[in-house]
Amino acid sequence: MLEEMGKAARAASYQLAELTTQQKNQVLQSIADRLEVESAAILAANAEDVADARHNGMGDALLDRLTLNSQRLKGIADDVRKVCSLADPVGQLIDGGQLDSGLRIERRRVPLGVVGVIYEARPNVTVDVASLCLKTGNAVILRGGKETHRTNAATVKVIQNALLTHGLPAGAVQAIDNPDRALVNELLKLDRYVDMLIPRGGAGLHKLCREHSTIPVITGGIGVCHTYVDPGVDFSDALTVIISAKKQRPSACNSLETLLVHQEIAATFLPLLSQRAADEGITLHADANALALLQRGPAAVSLIQPHEYDDEWLSLDLNVKVVADLAAAVDHIREHGTQHSDAILTRDQQAANRFVNQVDSSAVYVNASTRFTDGGEFGLGAEVAVSTQKLHARGPMGLEALTTYKWIAWGDNTIRA
Repeated sequence: MLEEMGKAARAASYQLAELTTQQKNQVLQSIADRLEVESAAILAANAEDVADARHNGMGDALLDRLTLNSQRLKGIADDVRKVCSLADPVGQLIDGGQLDSGLRIERRRVPLGVVGVIYEARPNVTVDVASLCLKTGNAVILRGGKETHRTNAATVKVIQNALLTHGLPAGAVQAIDNPDRALVNELLKLDRYVDMLIPRGGAGLHKLCREHSTIPVITGGIGVCHTYVDPGVDFSDALTVIISAKKQRPSACNSLETLLVHQEIAATFLPLLSQRAADEGITLHADANALALLQRGPAAVSLIQPHEYDDEWLSLDLNVKVVADLAAAVDHIREHGTQHSDAILTRDQQAANRFVNQVDSSAVYVNASTRFTDGGEFGLGAEVAVSTQKLHARGPMGLEALTTYKWIAWGDNTIRA
């Protein structure tokens, strides 16, 4: 099964590589339009997936990721349209020049070829990844979680119909519709056809891919994100950023999980945090130094368990820890962070610079919410993933991250002396 999918994807990638930007944009526009025209079928399929997931005991955070509604589906379609408006990196001349040998050499961006993506209960990923891959001339093989089986099938059908309408093979965007987990292991070994593999899910999935894949793997998307509060900040402004970073969409990988507060301001700041957390329905998990201070306010608060510093809550829960200074905050982030997104709230430019230089994350913020780590927010269009590694791509992966380059040498019957 996967062997045939791989062959079809590889053959499709050769056709996609020859498309002009205008042709690719026409396909994407068709996909966006069809997603809205056929929204009833997609939402009906999604409702069945959600009902099954709820019956099987899926938690609220994952249910939120799984659920589509008319507004979210329109947002997904609009993201495809945004990709149309973005500059096409394929064919871009990176650098080059005339050599002493007489060769004129160029380094030019080209598609990767075939991309494999494994993801869990996030149906928007199906369209996001497909649109970015098509814009960059890549074929893609998708393997969504069993929870999104019907939704993925419905959206891939829309995409493939759009491809066929434009004379392109359905093999350009394929989904593995069999929930058998053994097929994941088979996909990990499909290096004859797949050029890059992107897992989007929990730590277990990333570990599986790193250890067993024969295909280059881009890992990321696990976000134990921190915000450190420095002395001198306006408490009201700081609380607004903190609450938004936690509550705006708690199930997202860039939502705030741990708040680090300088000991100099803790006695005044933490009771205010407790009040705001209570108002917003946020449960707090505090270290011993923060616990008593937070209990002066009305929020639900408990003593934190050590493992909670290393896990994503993905819910309206927030860790709170009092730290001695900026250096202690950085040490905590280095020990417990996932190199995703971390922030400092400060009015001290020197402190901001130190934090930026010392925190080794793919996105570092000064006086802003971590929730901005997103392809759309960064101006990249819909993202294929958020990479927390350092080779090939880092942070939100947009169009350029789905390309590689080749060297092209132009001669005139030129030989090497």
